[in-house]
Amino acid sequence: MSRTHHTDPELTHRLSRRGMLGVAAGATAAALLGGAATPAGAATGPAAAAAAGRGRPVLPPGRLGIQLYSLRDKVSTLGFGPVFAELKKYGYDEVEFAGYTQGSAGPITLAQLKRLARNHGLNPIGSHVGYYASDPNAYTFAQNLDKVLDDAQALGLKHIGTASGPFRYGSTVDAWKRAAEEFNTYGAAARARGMKFYQHNHSEEFSFATDNPKVRLYDVLLAETDPKLVYLEMDIFWAYSGQFRFSKRPDGTPAPFEPLDYVLRQPDRYPLFHVKDGVSDPGNQYGYRMTDVGDGDIDYQRFISGVTRLRGHRLAHHWQAEHDNPAESFTFARRSSEHLHSLREKC
Repeated sequence: MSRTHHTDPELTHRLSRRGMLGVAAGATAAALLGGAATPAGAATGPAAAAAAGRGRPVLPPGRLGIQLYSLRDKVSTLGFGPVFAELKKYGYDEVEFAGYTQGSAGPITLAQLKRLARNHGLNPIGSHVGYYASDPNAYTFAQNLDKVLDDAQALGLKHIGTASGPFRYGSTVDAWKRAAEEFNTYGAAARARGMKFYQHNHSEEFSFATDNPKVRLYDVLLAETDPKLVYLEMDIFWAYSGQFRFSKRPDGTPAPFEPLDYVLRQPDRYPLFHVKDGVSDPGNQYGYRMTDVGDGDIDYQRFISGVTRLRGHRLAHHWQAEHDNPAESFTFARRSSEHLHSLREKC
């Protein structure tokens, strides 16, 4: 299996996303072992992958997407059209935006972008936008909520969210309650337009409140946001990184958690997921080194099956492949799709 070294991935992710996107600011590890790679010389493509296995596919039909941040280099040089054509060829059904230009080759309007995606058989499912900024004119939920929602509505998005953590006012319980109140406001405004507001996690969301180290901040977010207004996009890689980093409280006492359990307890709150893989590396600050989906140690057969086997949830979620800095982005997209389409439920 190929192993791609990735140094301090979370820091790189945050800095590069803020720098490149004008509209987007932005239970145990042992249970995860068992990621599989496509054998050398095997037939490729989603159809070939599906034919090779037995049993029901783990991946629900029509629900594989990709976060376009992973392909920002190709969008900037080729434009959205050629990128969308490749993604459809690789078996993708949906796209999630991280800004609506990403340095695209040539100007493009939202109407053109929507039409381009549809013409290539891709459903625009969501987008990441910044939470807040010091600039009153910034394209963020806090500064320009109506504009953010106008654009999402123009694209026909069903989900509009942020990859920013709720750290605007600090890391105390009250600070997160205050941020949760703002998220409820954004969620109500999105709901009024037929959309769902969501928050995408990194690993720090699973840390502990500075004023009460017995309280996990992610639990504050869940408790203080209205489940009918605020939804979550679990980035599975960062959730397991959070498990590695924050399974003990600051005083060293055990505080284990399993990311999948959060979803199983409240599956309706997680319409979207980021499917991102990592090689287990206890020497790394984050516990994993990011790699292409299927080359790492996160067991996606187990995770996706655990969610889709819930009654009524086979088609209730959207699975977005992502890699913050792939070695070759088209190769990442193709191989990730092949791996996910090849997974079969155990009989």
